[in-house]
Amino acid sequence: MSDYDYDLFVIGGGSGGVRAARVAAGEAGAKVALAEADRYGGTCVIRGCVPKKLMVFASEFSDMPMTGRAYGWDIKDGTFDWPMFRDHLNSELDRLEGVYRSLLDGSGVEMFDARARLKEAHTVELSTGETKTAKTILIATGGHPVRPDIPNADLGIVSDDIFHLEALPKSILIVGGGYIACEFACIMNGLGVEVTQYYRGAQILRGFDEEARGLVAEAMRARGINLFVGTNIVEMAPAGEDHTASWTGTSSDAAMGASATQTAELVKSTQEDRRGPIWVKSTNGGEKVFDMVLFATGRDPNTKDMGLEDAGVEIGRRGEIVVDNYSKTAVDNIYAIGDVTNRVNLTPVAIREGMAFVETAMKGNPTPVDHELIPSAIFTQPEMGTVGLSEEDARDQEEIEVYCTSFRPMKTAFAGQSDRVLMKLVVSKETRKVLGCHIVAPDAGEMIQLAGVAIKMGATKEDFDRTVAVHPTMSEEIVTMRSPVRTV
Repeated sequence: MSDYDYDLFVIGGGSGGVRAARVAAGEAGAKVALAEADRYGGTCVIRGCVPKKLMVFASEFSDMPMTGRAYGWDIKDGTFDWPMFRDHLNSELDRLEGVYRSLLDGSGVEMFDARARLKEAHTVELSTGETKTAKTILIATGGHPVRPDIPNADLGIVSDDIFHLEALPKSILIVGGGYIACEFACIMNGLGVEVTQYYRGAQILRGFDEEARGLVAEAMRARGINLFVGTNIVEMAPAGEDHTASWTGTSSDAAMGASATQTAELVKSTQEDRRGPIWVKSTNGGEKVFDMVLFATGRDPNTKDMGLEDAGVEIGRRGEIVVDNYSKTAVDNIYAIGDVTNRVNLTPVAIREGMAFVETAMKGNPTPVDHELIPSAIFTQPEMGTVGLSEEDARDQEEIEVYCTSFRPMKTAFAGQSDRVLMKLVVSKETRKVLGCHIVAPDAGEMIQLAGVAIKMGATKEDFDRTVAVHPTMSEEIVTMRSPVRTV
């Protein structure tokens, strides 16, 4: 008989933690418990990927009437019913949370709806006052959005809040240039909100391929998003008599300014919101009042007040749990996966890490986590799909050939729209392997999943060339580019 209450205790009921608990109980035959302080499904299901993608779908319908009319359909412009969508969204999230609970229950995992923290290396203390012991402990508590350290930052919202708004704002300032900021800029723009975005860097989507992110930025501006790079907030405060100015910066800024009448209407339209209208001054000297400010300025791991350091677990500079290639911490029986480790913060990666953990810790089959060549998608409009190295990173490593094409896709070109897409391959000149693939196009996420299979297998440019094109499609360009546009 075991000296512990459980073979495995999982702290965190997100995608990674739930998968690890289920597999450990179902396949490894372990006695497993899981504690979750909030809702089962974690960031991805409850306040991240899933509700965000449903909002992406909702926002894309705004273009449908215009496109449909070009194809002969008598479609009238409509209005978006946010309360109806939000309530439907919440019902769907409730359903999905129920699925997660059912999967755990069906696998024999004991669930505790409580916050858990470490009392010592083998003991977990619950917010209910109970203590439980386990041979192995897995921490999968994820992360949370953070506000910048500026006065009145609490006036703004973060991504967790946006799914629960009572009403959509008429105008919003989004601060940040990462994928969360850019996705929500496109979503809110598609839902009819006037969107302004500040990013302090030189170009949005830092770390992604320069050419691809440039096209995304161009498309966002073409859709009416007021995107300002090299710009940040200097001051923000509740809007009042002293903070109702129009833009006082450059002439392009002034064109965006609100008149005194518009500002008064803005204040009135949002007086029922708990934050109210917000006056913002930017680094370029502009001033404006916004209905709402959304901070998408980063996320931190959920490691505070968990007893980790007292138990001997090493914590990194950003508050992340430091782990080895097998997701093991500095304490032999304590492991961590997902965003709490701040490695590759993507839901499918957390799930893979959870599976590797079960192989390693529960089945006795040491399995390192593979973080190489992970495909990913950014759900802007148009989407960006990427796998492997950017052109910039690849050329720093070796001599490369770049195959690239940009064009107007058939569907929107026929409708007289100026949208452009990008297909790009980064190829090693020496080995001919495709080092990176970058797509900016509608449904780029769907395309990059399949391209990722080939690149993970080590496909060469000639392998792509030997593949017959599917015509007429956008993606056929990936296998029809014959000559490099540059060698660097």
